[in-house]
Amino acid sequence: MQRRKILKLAGAAALATLPRLGAAATPLKEIRLDYAYYSPTSLVLRRFGWLEEAFKEDGATVKWVLSAGSNRALEYLNANSIDIGSSAGLAALLAKANGNPITTPYIFSRPEWTALVVRKDSPIRTLADLKGKKIAATKGTDPYLFLLRALASAGLKRGDIEHVGLQHADGRAALEQGKVDAWAGLDPHMAASELEGGSRLLYRNVAFNTYGFLNVREDFLAAQPQAVAKVIKAYEKARAWLRANPTEGARILAEEAKVSLPVALLQIKLRSDFSNPQPSLEHVKALQLAAPILRDEGLVKPDTDIARVIGKLVDTRFALPYIVRA
Repeated sequence: MQRRKILKLAGAAALATLPRLGAAATPLKEIRLDYAYYSPTSLVLRRFGWLEEAFKEDGATVKWVLSAGSNRALEYLNANSIDIGSSAGLAALLAKANGNPITTPYIFSRPEWTALVVRKDSPIRTLADLKGKKIAATKGTDPYLFLLRALASAGLKRGDIEHVGLQHADGRAALEQGKVDAWAGLDPHMAASELEGGSRLLYRNVAFNTYGFLNVREDFLAAQPQAVAKVIKAYEKARAWLRANPTEGARILAEEAKVSLPVALLQIKLRSDFSNPQPSLEHVKALQLAAPILRDEGLVKPDTDIARVIGKLVDTRFALPYIVRA
């Protein structure tokens, strides 16, 4: 019953909030969006300047802001520092449930971008061994929520470990320097730690990796639906190019993130799926399955209507006309 309720709300919310592209919009002078090393598509788009070309005819400029993690992207959106930002799906749901006015009209990837990582010489072998240990993770991101879900699967809670709040790159350094016992990693830092630092993936679960959500501030989508459509079209151009040129895409990632080509290839070729950018019931279901951890760990208010929040977050209609079918 709960699943049917969520699916019904998602469809109804998408229909109710679908902007009218024919409506007059205030002239746009600047569009602000993020790029991130966990979103190779954004790096390709920024490298080739396709978005700048798209907005040139409107006389609008494009401002790029680097997001070091989902938490930063969502903070920028909430503070009205950017108009469009990329994050993990569950992180977006957490932010939305706590008042961040965003909606998701596009999926930039289905990644396996996080896992629990330990040093190569660590005696830790199972999730149960993490009890009482120091674990680095960036709060408000998919790795942090992955950590909580992984612990729960072993009968542990957040209070059973010592959480060390660090941004992703700092978490890698802390692990390799022996300052923490484990780290909830994020690519490309996680891939680099594996290939260059000899770190070992303690626990993997692709189902606990929520999708890459491209989020838009609700007020911006309502005021500038044509601009959002242009962004999605440009993302689609970058996605098609990346799927056709994964090695060249990896070179761009390697240059931007300052990692080796093998690290970038591991992230793009083996841990990223760029085949389905259309928000759908698949993504609604993924959030439904992941959402209980938010309430179990007290990350949202007890009376939060998660089904309603999911329905308002995932827009299954807006991008339909702009998705390029493979």
